[in-house]
Amino acid sequence: MRRLLCAALLLLTPAAARAGDNANTLTPKEAADGWLLLFDGKTTFGWDVEGEAAIEKGALAFGGKKTTVADLTTHFNSFELRLECRVEGADAAKLVRRRGGATSSNNLERAAANNPAWDTLMLRVEFDAAQGKETETLEYTSTSAGDVKGKGDATGVSGPLALRLEVPRGSKLLVRNFKLKPLAMKSIFNGKDLAGWKVFPGKKSKFTITDKGWLNVQNGPGDLQTEGKWADFVLQLEFFSNGKHLNSGVFFRCRDGEYQNGYEAQIRNQFTGEPTQAYKVEEYDPKTHQKTGEKKVMATAVDYGTGAIYRRVPARTQVAKDGEWFTMTVVAHGNHLATWVNGVQQADWTDNRPLSDSARKGCCLNAGHISLQGHDPTTDLSFRNFRIAELPAAPK
Repeated sequence: MRRLLCAALLLLTPAAARAGDNANTLTPKEAADGWLLLFDGKTTFGWDVEGEAAIEKGALAFGGKKTTVADLTTHFNSFELRLECRVEGADAAKLVRRRGGATSSNNLERAAANNPAWDTLMLRVEFDAAQGKETETLEYTSTSAGDVKGKGDATGVSGPLALRLEVPRGSKLLVRNFKLKPLAMKSIFNGKDLAGWKVFPGKKSKFTITDKGWLNVQNGPGDLQTEGKWADFVLQLEFFSNGKHLNSGVFFRCRDGEYQNGYEAQIRNQFTGEPTQAYKVEEYDPKTHQKTGEKKVMATAVDYGTGAIYRRVPARTQVAKDGEWFTMTVVAHGNHLATWVNGVQQADWTDNRPLSDSARKGCCLNAGHISLQGHDPTTDLSFRNFRIAELPAAPK
C-alpha cells in the first residue's frame, strides 16, 4: 500500500466547478492525442458492476442502497487519469488500483454540505516492467478535504493495472468527465519508409509514403504487416478515408506467413439512422469454453462498422466520418479485447472460445503481427501516428 502526502488545503475554484459544462466529451485535440472516455455519458458500457449503477443528469452514479463495486473491464499500464466526482451520503468512496498482488487506493470524500461543486482528481501512473517499479502522482481537489497532492512508489510488482470504484452502502458516487490517456507509447512507423513493415507478397494493394509522411494504401486486396509481434498491448493510430464507406481494418495477433489471419478491428464509416442491421453474436461458457448459443444484436453499423471486432461484435455508434482524420485505439489483454474511436468506446468483448493458435478458429493469445488491410479495388486510406505500448502479462 502506498502513502500519499497531503499538501495545504485549497477550495475548489469556480472555474473547476464549471468544468462539467461540456461533460463526457473530448476535444478533437484530446481525441488525436489518444485520450479515452471511460464513461460515454449515457451507459455503463465498459464497466462490470456488482451492486447499483444508473445514469443521473449526465453522470454515472454508483451505489445507493447497496454496497457497490465497479470494475473497469479494460486494463492498462502507464497512463494519466482525470475525472470529476461527487460523493453523497455518510461515507467516502474509494478509487482502487490493483496490479498483480499489490493494491493502492484513495478516498473520494463526501461532498461539502450545501456546496454543489464537484471534486477533481488527476492520477498519473508510470510503470517500469523491467524493474517491477510503479510510481503514482496524485492531485485531488475536494470540496470538503481541500487539496491533496502526493507521490508514491511500489516495487516488486508485475502485470497490467486494473481500476475499481468501491462505494459503501448508503453512499452514492457520481463521476463524469472520466478520461484516460495511455502513456509510454512508442512509434512503429517513421513517416519516411516501410522500415519495420513488410508487404505480403502476391497481392494487389499498393502501400506508399506521402510527402506529408502518411502511409497510404490503395487498391486491394492486400496486407502490410509489422515485422514485430505483440500479444498484449495498447495500439493507437489515425486514419483518413479518401472515399465514401471505404473498407479496411487493423489486424492483430496475426500468424506468421499467413494472409490477414488474426483479429480485426474494422474500418468502415457507414451507419444507418436506426438500428436496422442484424448480427448474430456467438456466446461461449467462460469456464468450459463450449458454445452456449447465439444472441441477435441490432445495430446501426453496416458491415460491423468502424471500431468493431469484425465477425465478433459490431461497433456501437458512429463517431468517425469519411474525409476526416480519426483515431482508433485497440487494447488486447489476454482474451479481452476493447476498441475506442475518437475516444468513444466501441467494443468490449471477451473471447471465451476454446484456445487456438488462429483467431479465425478460436481464442488466440499468442503474440502476432499487426497488419493493415487493403480490402478491394476501391480502397484508398491514409494512416499516421502509429504508436504502441506493450502490456505486461498478468501474473500466473
